[in-house]
Amino acid sequence: MSINPGSRRSKKELIIEAAAQVFARSGYSNASVASIAGKANIGKGTVYEYFQSKEDLFFAVFEWFQKKTEKAAVVGISDLGGGAADRLQALNDSLMGVWDEIKEVFALVMEFWAASSSSTGMRQRLKGAFKQLYDDYRRIVSALIKDGIKSGEFRSDVKPEPVAAALVGTWDALFLQAWFDESFDPAATAKDFMDTLLHGLAA
Repeated sequence: MSINPGSRRSKKELIIEAAAQVFARSGYSNASVASIAGKANIGKGTVYEYFQSKEDLFFAVFEWFQKKTEKAAVVGISDLGGGAADRLQALNDSLMGVWDEIKEVFALVMEFWAASSSSTGMRQRLKGAFKQLYDDYRRIVSALIKDGIKSGEFRSDVKPEPVAAALVGTWDALFLQAWFDESFDPAATAKDFMDTLLHGLAA
């Protein structure tokens, strides 16, 4: 992921993308605003025109990373008609399909998790953001399962919320395994897992 200051993106977006790379490479504690400014090819003072502190910039990177994955999910299910199973598979494929795009900066996830359990001022801020993120994904998956139950496509005895929570946890875990093992294919594994899950849900 290269930073091109001549692109049509806003300077704020360029700073966030530069910060994502620096935080992923160096970690939050070791990253400096000066190194982020250098990566973005701007002066250090320019960063403070957009962000009050390194902490604010780090949270902006979290929101940027979150939107990258959420966008894939929303586009995946909104562009496809058909039944609940088709839409769940599309959601799965869309989310797993972003791995090639985000793996370079996936170390950020470790930084986000670490910050959410730290004693810094970011703890509550990130815990709240993570809670909202997981709530959103569980709600999307649960709604699709309920649609499948209502239409008779899925079994009537299925409990949507626990299944949704387990599936969201699976997606997290597959990305994590791919981060530790470069030979692991999260998209292929998720597709096989989803086939098995949908078989179990089928009426």
